[in-house]
Amino acid sequence: MKNVFVTGGSGFVGKRLIARLRDMNAHVVALVRTDKAAAVEALGVSACRGDLQDETALTKSMQGCDTVFHIAGHLSEWDPHALFREVNVAGTRTMLAAAKAARASTFIAAGAAAVVMGRPKPMRDVTEDATLQGPSWAPYIATKAEADEMVRQANTAAFRTIVVRPPLIWGEGMPMLDAMVETAKAGHFALPDGGGQVMSTSHVDNVVACLLLAAEKGRGGQAYHVSDGQAGTLQQVIADLLGTRGVPPVQRSAPFGIAWRMAAVMETVWRLFRLRSKPPITRQTLRLIGQDFTLDISKARNDLGYTPVVTWAEGIARMRG
Repeated sequence: MKNVFVTGGSGFVGKRLIARLRDMNAHVVALVRTDKAAAVEALGVSACRGDLQDETALTKSMQGCDTVFHIAGHLSEWDPHALFREVNVAGTRTMLAAAKAARASTFIAAGAAAVVMGRPKPMRDVTEDATLQGPSWAPYIATKAEADEMVRQANTAAFRTIVVRPPLIWGEGMPMLDAMVETAKAGHFALPDGGGQVMSTSHVDNVVACLLLAAEKGRGGQAYHVSDGQAGTLQQVIADLLGTRGVPPVQRSAPFGIAWRMAAVMETVWRLFRLRSKPPITRQTLRLIGQDFTLDISKARNDLGYTPVVTWAEGIARMRG
């Protein structure tokens, strides 16, 4: 990895990845929006001003790059399906085409462990061969699953493609924590079924470590799960994250089944009346956090030599400062 192209360079994972690549003395070119270019250039990299739809500009900027890390994606509780498809599917398709045209040899995509989530049910020790899902009520899951398969199928002898699938990514500067704190302080946060469901998480530094190992040692056409190597309950995870901001644990609870039905009704109303705000709860959000979901990371351990570099306790201590 001497010359590397990165998308999502100004984002939560992208910034950490760029810092590690710079530590490795790699020359990095990062795709960023114009308003984010200065911040990325301050990290010591070259900024490619553009977007995921401009194949010509991407191909030109990738010239000479041996490795491409596609980190950019769209994650939101509530947005038009077309936006998810434009970024997560069409954007990935364009990136693959540009990387091939630029003759990059390795393409690593940041996927999502959630791609195997369909109808609500407990899922423990999930392996990478679980069937991908495409629920119509969860555009993030559906489009990430489509992009995941697209990346792996693009693998050839001359073009190695790999997907790294993290669950909830957390750590210092995590974007969703501000919204969680605001919701909790307003008393609007309720834990599905009391928050007793078990879940895997992945500190941002663990995600970056696995991305780099995948580029170095990963088998082409494969997906790799990454996590902190330990699981916690939703209640514990939320309490610890909120605690880093001095916010008390969430006490409110809501039955999952009732919340699921309410979310379906709300989504219908919001779409029918084309409301600009987002529903208080969506089935996609409930599916992501409302049932047991833990990962088996044996494949990453065996193929890549992956070992978590940050534990839950260490990461929380860092966030507390």
